[in-house]
Amino acid sequence: MNNISNKNNKIKKVIIAGGGSAGWMTAAALSKLLGKNLDISLIESEEIGRIGVGEATIPPIRVFNQLLGIDEQEFLRTVQGTFKLGIEFTDWGNLNDNYIHSFGTTGKECWAGEFQHFWVGGKQRGIEGEFGDYCVELQAAKQGKFFGSKDSPLNYAYHLDAGLYAKYLSEFSQRHGVKHIEGIIDDVLINGKTGFIDGLKLQSGELIEGDLFIDCTGFKARLIEGALNTGFENYGHLLPCDTAVAVQTEKSGEPRPYTQSMARECGWQWRIPLQHRVGNGLVYCSRFTTDEDAIASLMSNLESAPITEPKVFKYKTGRRLKGWNKNCVAIGLSSGFVEPVESTALHLIMASVLRLMKLFPQNEISQANINEYNKQTKEEMERIRDFIILHYKATERDDTAFWRYCHNMPIPDTLAHRIELFKETANVCITETELFRIDSWTQVMLGQGIIPEHYHQIVDNMNDTELYRFLIGLKQVVDKQVSQMPSHQTFIDQYCKSAPITG
Repeated sequence: MNNISNKNNKIKKVIIAGGGSAGWMTAAALSKLLGKNLDISLIESEEIGRIGVGEATIPPIRVFNQLLGIDEQEFLRTVQGTFKLGIEFTDWGNLNDNYIHSFGTTGKECWAGEFQHFWVGGKQRGIEGEFGDYCVELQAAKQGKFFGSKDSPLNYAYHLDAGLYAKYLSEFSQRHGVKHIEGIIDDVLINGKTGFIDGLKLQSGELIEGDLFIDCTGFKARLIEGALNTGFENYGHLLPCDTAVAVQTEKSGEPRPYTQSMARECGWQWRIPLQHRVGNGLVYCSRFTTDEDAIASLMSNLESAPITEPKVFKYKTGRRLKGWNKNCVAIGLSSGFVEPVESTALHLIMASVLRLMKLFPQNEISQANINEYNKQTKEEMERIRDFIILHYKATERDDTAFWRYCHNMPIPDTLAHRIELFKETANVCITETELFRIDSWTQVMLGQGIIPEHYHQIVDNMNDTELYRFLIGLKQVVDKQVSQMPSHQTFIDQYCKSAPITG
């Protein structure tokens, strides 16, 4: 039989276990877009702290907000948000290296190949210029400029306060009918015949029954793993970092319109500028350093005074073998984690929620729907995983044991093929559904020293003068657009300046 549920009626009652960004993003989307047909409750407890470090985002979050009908200006004022045009990477490929992975499109492509072929051809003919010279977003980031609007040609994302974001979505969700239940889950009740979850028993003794359960309990994965023993595929041998320490600091100067990622001896440090403060952290591998040394490294590399105590949390990179198991769907950290170097945490939440809504069971829970959801989730996680591994593998650093390990570690065949293909031919072949597009792969590989040996022969249809004029013409267009933009701070002040936080 195709249907595996023990019920023969519609899925009506949805229980979300856990709040934070994962719980409230799920609640907001389900209540706004499917809410008329559902009875949605979210259980959380103020006694259980949030990690609260997913404060840098990538552009698809704007699509998510648009689906919910969220006004961008109000949203950014509420979450103390700033704009993000990409990520600056320092000391990753080698010491004193620096490049920006921007969200923009670089140059201009033709039928035979993307712009990197023309840039490589130009370099080999002695035409000077960095690959990023031909990208508006990258140049705006370097110059501290920004201009956005509903019809803005810029591809951008946000920096936001994770706690304020969860609060914003909590209020949004409750306006759309979500019931907020304060409580701690004491037990998960499993049906002895079907293996489905029947309900959640709270410490207060209250029993919360439902048809579909969403596990947003973070790394603990109370439902999907603790109750259903779903299993976990560990990525630790491919992504060696397993610990992070985070601290918030005072605002320091005008906020940069990009996230900073600075490689350190045993990992890397992030810096995320908000309107009212800066988020900082160090991601590291516990096999190569101690928590005490990591905290010392972070605290000695802050730009401004700390306003919180450093907080250490451990994690495992990898994915749940099934993101959807029986009548339980894991969303957020309970589903898996690849690490934050490319700011994918909130995106993976959003992608899971949208995937669930597309495959949402009309009546009984269908195994075919479960299988498709799990297939898509696995593919997305592995593609993102490969892109993140690239940052560690493509290094020439040999100054510490950690970076020597990264340089020499085995990598998935899928990633090895992409690196070799680019190195030999300048080609990047991706599928339509991949999150990171050709520009992302190209910027990171070039930025970390993987320079193609050859390029597509279409470039040789241009003589040196024609190729120079083509390239300089594109650069002039970029320079003109960026020169007309206000500073990032000026745009924030005019568009979405937040009220000061007091108390």
